[in-house]
Amino acid sequence: MGKTTVVAGLARVLTDRGRKVLVIDADPASNLALALGIPREQRLKPISEMKELIEERTEAKPGSMGGFFKLNPRVDDLPDQFSVEKDGIRLMVMGTVQKGGGGCVCPENVMLRNLVAHLLLGRNEVVILDMEAGVEHLGRATAKAVNKLIVVVEPGQRSLEVAQKIRQLAGDIGLENIGLVGNKVRGEADREFLLRGMPDLPFLGFIAYDSRVVEADLSGKPPFDDNPDFLLSMESIADRL
Repeated sequence: MGKTTVVAGLARVLTDRGRKVLVIDADPASNLALALGIPREQRLKPISEMKELIEERTEAKPGSMGGFFKLNPRVDDLPDQFSVEKDGIRLMVMGTVQKGGGGCVCPENVMLRNLVAHLLLGRNEVVILDMEAGVEHLGRATAKAVNKLIVVVEPGQRSLEVAQKIRQLAGDIGLENIGLVGNKVRGEADREFLLRGMPDLPFLGFIAYDSRVVEADLSGKPPFDDNPDFLLSMESIADRL
């Protein structure tokens, strides 16, 4: 819930500041539409599951390996065609790719990687990707276009271990510009724990544990609705980006 909450909060703050924002749900386990308050009837099918579209653009059936297919399929029209807008924030649902840096050279993988490259390199707007706990959607070329990789950490050893693993994976593809956000911080002791645990990476800010955010998630509402404290924290984080 933490990183999706941060993505939704950043999108809201940056949109309110007059920026054009496109958010990408690239985590099969998350529900960014819910965090943005998008009604269920407007939910989108992930691009990775659009078999006919993938076959049309790559000229190969999804799930196939080997053979011949386009390595540079057209993707520039997809963000506008397969997205939904809510209160100025545009959402696109990408789906997932092969684990471990994209070892599968298959049509759907090539399609998604080209789409990520277009989003980061070819569009003049703020693009926020809500990814899995890793960098599977990024390659070396697209990593250079990432302004900041934000890793959300919570007070706990397991969370710190995951953050270190993400840092290692990011370094493997040359992505060094990393910032941390501390989430569910209950007080000064939690803040100090996180600072001690990640001493060589900068924190962009801290988000206090807030039962209103939990309740918003339970009720299917955006975390920023009627929560000025949360928005104030996200404003501070946006200022440091």
